[in-house]
Amino acid sequence: MKKARMATNDKDNPDANCLPMGITQFHMQPQPRKIVQTQELIVILYEANYGVRYIYTDGRSLPPQGQPTPWWYGYSVGRWEGDTLLVETNNLRGVESGPFDGWLDVRGSPYSEQARFIERFHRPVFGKLEIDVTVDDPKFYAKPFTVRINQRFMADEEPMEFICNENQQFRRRIKID
Repeated sequence: MKKARMATNDKDNPDANCLPMGITQFHMQPQPRKIVQTQELIVILYEANYGVRYIYTDGRSLPPQGQPTPWWYGYSVGRWEGDTLLVETNNLRGVESGPFDGWLDVRGSPYSEQARFIERFHRPVFGKLEIDVTVDDPKFYAKPFTVRINQRFMADEEPMEFICNENQQFRRRIKID
Protein backbone atom coordinates (compact mmCIF):
# COMPACT_ATOMS: atom_id res chain seq x y z
CA MET A 1 0.00 0.00 0.00
CA LYS A 2 2.85 2.41 0.81
CA LYS A 3 4.38 1.84 -2.63
CA ALA A 4 1.05 2.52 -4.32
CA ARG A 5 0.66 5.76 -2.38
CA MET A 6 4.19 6.84 -3.29
CA ALA A 7 3.63 5.93 -6.96
CA THR A 8 0.87 8.54 -7.14
CA ASN A 9 3.19 11.20 -5.74
CA ASP A 10 1.38 11.02 -2.40
CA LYS A 11 -1.63 12.84 -3.92
CA ASP A 12 -3.93 11.35 -1.27
CA ASN A 13 -1.75 12.44 1.66
CA PRO A 14 -4.28 13.99 4.04
CA ASP A 15 -1.98 16.92 4.86
CA ALA A 16 -1.69 17.81 1.16
CA ASN A 17 -5.48 17.82 0.97
CA CYS A 18 -6.03 20.01 4.05
CA LEU A 19 -7.25 17.07 6.14
CA PRO A 20 -6.08 15.82 9.55
CA MET A 21 -2.85 13.81 9.51
CA GLY A 22 -1.92 10.48 11.08
CA ILE A 23 -0.56 10.52 14.63
CA THR A 24 3.15 10.22 13.84
CA GLN A 25 2.81 12.56 10.87
CA PHE A 26 1.39 15.39 12.94
CA HIS A 27 3.97 14.85 15.69
CA MET A 28 6.67 15.29 13.02
CA GLN A 29 5.23 18.48 11.52
CA PRO A 30 7.22 21.64 12.35
CA GLN A 31 4.18 23.82 13.04
CA PRO A 32 3.61 24.81 16.67
CA ARG A 33 1.00 23.30 18.94
CA LYS A 34 -0.40 24.34 22.27
CA ILE A 35 -1.13 21.85 25.05
CA VAL A 36 -3.90 22.78 27.48
CA GLN A 37 -4.29 20.64 30.59
CA THR A 38 -7.19 20.46 33.03
CA GLN A 39 -7.89 17.91 35.77
CA GLU A 40 -9.85 15.61 33.42
CA LEU A 41 -8.66 16.47 29.93
CA ILE A 42 -5.61 17.42 27.87
CA VAL A 43 -6.26 19.22 24.60
CA ILE A 44 -3.57 19.54 21.93
CA LEU A 45 -4.21 22.40 19.51
CA TYR A 46 -2.19 22.08 16.30
CA GLU A 47 -1.47 25.17 14.25
CA ALA A 48 -1.50 23.08 11.09
CA ASN A 49 -5.04 22.94 9.72
CA TYR A 50 -6.50 23.78 13.12
CA GLY A 51 -6.17 20.23 14.40
CA VAL A 52 -7.65 19.53 17.82
CA ARG A 53 -6.97 16.38 19.80
CA TYR A 54 -8.61 15.34 23.07
CA ILE A 55 -6.89 13.11 25.62
CA TYR A 56 -9.18 12.13 28.49
CA THR A 57 -7.35 11.92 31.83
CA ASP A 58 -10.38 11.30 34.05
CA GLY A 59 -9.67 7.60 34.57
CA ARG A 60 -11.89 6.22 31.82
CA SER A 61 -10.84 3.22 29.74
CA LEU A 62 -10.52 3.04 25.99
CA PRO A 63 -13.86 2.20 24.39
CA PRO A 64 -14.24 -1.04 22.41
CA GLN A 65 -12.87 -0.99 18.88
CA GLY A 66 -15.42 0.60 16.55
CA GLN A 67 -17.27 2.43 19.34
CA PRO A 68 -17.45 5.33 18.87
CA THR A 69 -17.21 5.60 15.11
CA PRO A 70 -13.50 6.04 14.24
CA TRP A 71 -12.16 9.61 14.44
CA TRP A 72 -9.30 11.21 12.51
CA TYR A 73 -7.15 11.43 15.66
CA GLY A 74 -8.75 8.45 17.36
CA TYR A 75 -10.07 8.17 20.88
CA SER A 76 -7.36 8.81 23.47
CA VAL A 77 -7.09 8.24 27.20
CA GLY A 78 -4.06 9.23 29.25
CA ARG A 79 -2.51 8.96 32.66
CA TRP A 80 0.63 10.18 34.34
CA GLU A 81 3.39 7.72 35.21
CA GLY A 82 5.77 9.89 37.18
CA ASP A 83 6.76 12.75 34.87
CA THR A 84 5.70 10.91 31.69
CA LEU A 85 2.26 11.21 30.13
CA LEU A 86 1.18 7.82 28.77
CA VAL A 87 -1.56 8.04 26.11
CA GLU A 88 -3.41 5.09 24.58
CA THR A 89 -5.38 5.63 21.38
CA ASN A 90 -7.72 3.46 19.34
CA ASN A 91 -10.70 4.01 17.04
CA LEU A 92 -8.74 5.82 14.34
CA ARG A 93 -9.93 6.18 10.78
CA GLY A 94 -7.79 3.55 9.07
CA VAL A 95 -7.32 2.75 5.40
CA GLU A 96 -10.76 1.12 5.38
CA SER A 97 -12.37 4.57 5.68
CA GLY A 98 -11.03 5.99 2.41
CA PRO A 99 -7.94 7.10 0.44
CA PHE A 100 -7.14 10.00 2.78
CA ASP A 101 -7.28 7.84 5.91
CA GLY A 102 -4.76 5.61 7.65
CA TRP A 103 -1.60 7.57 6.81
CA LEU A 104 0.99 6.88 9.50
CA ASP A 105 3.58 9.21 7.96
CA VAL A 106 4.12 11.57 5.05
CA ARG A 107 5.22 8.70 2.74
CA GLY A 108 2.03 6.71 3.17
CA SER A 109 2.87 3.93 5.62
CA PRO A 110 -0.60 2.56 6.40
CA TYR A 111 -2.53 1.79 9.54
CA SER A 112 -5.89 0.09 9.84
CA GLU A 113 -8.91 0.69 12.03
CA GLN A 114 -7.53 -2.13 14.22
CA ALA A 115 -4.47 -0.01 15.07
CA ARG A 116 -3.68 0.94 18.62
CA PHE A 117 -1.14 3.61 19.50
CA ILE A 118 0.70 4.16 22.77
CA GLU A 119 2.46 7.49 23.17
CA ARG A 120 4.82 8.52 25.94
CA PHE A 121 5.34 12.27 26.30
CA HIS A 122 8.37 13.18 28.40
CA ARG A 123 10.18 16.48 28.94
CA PRO A 124 13.74 15.56 30.01
CA VAL A 125 14.85 19.21 30.24
CA PHE A 126 13.17 22.55 29.70
CA GLY A 127 12.90 23.23 25.99
CA LYS A 128 12.80 19.58 24.86
CA LEU A 129 9.88 17.19 24.45
CA GLU A 130 10.38 13.50 23.64
CA ILE A 131 7.46 11.53 22.25
CA ASP A 132 7.79 7.75 21.91
CA VAL A 133 5.01 6.38 19.70
CA THR A 134 4.36 2.63 19.67
CA VAL A 135 2.25 1.37 16.77
CA ASP A 136 0.41 -1.92 17.22
CA ASP A 137 -1.46 -2.87 14.06
CA PRO A 138 -1.56 -6.62 13.34
CA LYS A 139 -3.22 -6.03 9.97
CA PHE A 140 -0.16 -4.25 8.52
CA TYR A 141 2.79 -4.99 10.81
CA ALA A 142 4.13 -8.32 12.13
CA LYS A 143 4.88 -6.84 15.55
CA PRO A 144 4.51 -3.52 17.36
CA PHE A 145 7.25 -0.95 16.79
CA THR A 146 8.24 2.33 18.42
CA VAL A 147 9.55 5.57 16.95
CA ARG A 148 10.95 8.51 18.92
CA ILE A 149 10.06 12.03 17.92
CA ASN A 150 12.03 14.92 19.42
CA GLN A 151 10.45 18.34 19.57
CA ARG A 152 11.43 21.74 20.87
CA PHE A 153 9.24 22.97 23.69
CA MET A 154 8.57 26.71 23.60
CA ALA A 155 6.31 27.57 26.54
CA ASP A 156 5.71 31.22 25.66
CA GLU A 157 4.87 30.83 21.96
CA GLU A 158 1.35 30.94 20.56
CA PRO A 159 0.12 29.12 17.46
CA MET A 160 -0.89 31.34 14.56
CA GLU A 161 -3.99 31.03 12.45
CA PHE A 162 -3.31 28.53 9.66
CA ILE A 163 -6.09 27.89 7.18
CA CYS A 164 -4.81 25.22 4.85
CA ASN A 165 -7.30 25.84 2.04
CA GLU A 166 -6.18 29.47 1.65
CA ASN A 167 -2.76 28.26 0.53
CA GLN A 168 -3.77 25.00 -1.16
CA GLN A 169 -1.50 24.80 -4.21
CA PHE A 170 -0.86 21.06 -4.16
CA ARG A 171 -3.21 20.18 -7.02
CA ARG A 172 -1.51 22.71 -9.31
CA ARG A 173 1.95 21.26 -8.70
CA ILE A 174 1.30 17.66 -9.66
CA LYS A 175 -0.48 15.99 -12.52
CA ILE A 176 -3.58 14.18 -11.33
CA ASP A 177 -5.38 11.84 -13.68
